[in-house]
Amino acid sequence: MDDAQAKQTLLARRAELVGHLTEVEQQLDETPTKDLEDFSTERQGDEVLEALGQAELNELRRIDAALARVAAGSYGICLECSDDISDARLAILPDTPLCKTCAAKAA
Repeated sequence: MDDAQAKQTLLARRAELVGHLTEVEQQLDETPTKDLEDFSTERQGDEVLEALGQAELNELRRIDAALARVAAGSYGICLECSDDISDARLAILPDTPLCKTCAAKAA
C-alpha cells in the first residue's frame, strides 16, 4: 500500500470514528429518564457506549500516529525492528506500527 492510499484509508476511517464518537457523546449527554427501571436500563446502555467510545478513541490515537508516520515518510516500517510491514498486514490493519513478527512478540 503506498503512502497516498494509506493516508486516504486512514483519513476515511478517522472521519467515520469522529462522526460516531460525536453521536455517542450526544447520546450520553441526553437527560436521563425519571423512571427507575428505565434509568437502570439506560445506565447499562451508557456503560456500553462509554466502553465503545473508549475503544474508538484508542483507535483514533493509533490512526493519528499512523498519519504522522505517513507524513514523516516512515509508514509501513516496523517501529520495533525497522523491517517493512507487509502490504497484506497494512491492508487489514492500516494503523499498525508493528510487523507481524514484532506484534506476535508483543502479544
